[in-house]
Amino acid sequence: MKTSILYAGLANPHVGWLAIDELAELFAQYFHAEILSPRLIPGKWTERLIHPDKTVFEPLRTDGGDLLIVIARNPGDLAMINAITDCRKKFGKLYAFITDSYFHAGYVKETAEFDAITVTAQEDIAYPADRFGIPIHQLYQGTDCLNWAPAKRHEREIDIIGFGRTPQSYHTCFSKRFHPASSPSLYLHSPLGNLTGPGIRLERGMLFKLLHRSRISLAFHLFVEPQGNRPRSMMVTSRWLESLLSGCIVAGKRPVSRMADDMLFWPGATTELSDEPEKAADELISLLSRNDDLEQQRIINIAQTITHHDWRYRIETFCNLMQLPVPPALQDDKARLKQLCPKL
Repeated sequence: MKTSILYAGLANPHVGWLAIDELAELFAQYFHAEILSPRLIPGKWTERLIHPDKTVFEPLRTDGGDLLIVIARNPGDLAMINAITDCRKKFGKLYAFITDSYFHAGYVKETAEFDAITVTAQEDIAYPADRFGIPIHQLYQGTDCLNWAPAKRHEREIDIIGFGRTPQSYHTCFSKRFHPASSPSLYLHSPLGNLTGPGIRLERGMLFKLLHRSRISLAFHLFVEPQGNRPRSMMVTSRWLESLLSGCIVAGKRPVSRMADDMLFWPGATTELSDEPEKAADELISLLSRNDDLEQQRIINIAQTITHHDWRYRIETFCNLMQLPVPPALQDDKARLKQLCPKL
């Protein structure tokens, strides 16, 4: 079966989407697939004025094949098929995995060209199904446990790590409490140096090394002190999974959703902090004082993430949903995943 994988990450890398890019690359690896990634073409100012939401891509060369799988960061990425001339004629089947499927306003007319798509939340099925009349399946996000799980136990000398978005009031309070020389605790925040460009791949390894050496990782859902007009959701993002996989105690504000209930189902998966940042800082200090007692929770967090949330399980489910053969190499790597847990 001749397969191609279409995703944005190779041509337009962004640090916030590296976990999704890893999914695309795993699909390509297991299916021995051609990788396609279109570059954006800046439109003329007159075109941007008339069609501010229109995205134009550089043409991609491909002979097509039996199957095209689009790994979409959001529904708008489905328009990437426009980079392939006569895409619908060149490929026998078009499927897509959409991460931020809650952004209903982002769905493009090209959605109707697909034979089926997956969305990350059960609540996101109805809108595209009703609007475009194509099969919609639900499939949660995952992470690459085989690559990023701790290879051994590390000394956790970073007390608290916050990467990505941290609500401003909490960040301000934690900085005042933990940065002074009089505080024995280390609060490391925003360790990433690049948002885009080739350097983000190298820094991804650095991030996981930092997480492996951290005691507590902060994670807040998007409705806590929302910023700007960006769409919001109660989804479980890669931040939760990467922190749990690394053996961190995850503290903050857990999403209130079916997705969170389904994915973060084991006792102690997350620790809820108070609404008042000063009280939350006290709670973090209390957690740090119990570090040795929480060692078993770290092991549980790693094991549960490996057992339930690796991308390979999602790829296998995707194959079953779309009635595709499961690649033999995928089964071999699933066996390797099982061997990780007893070593922890």
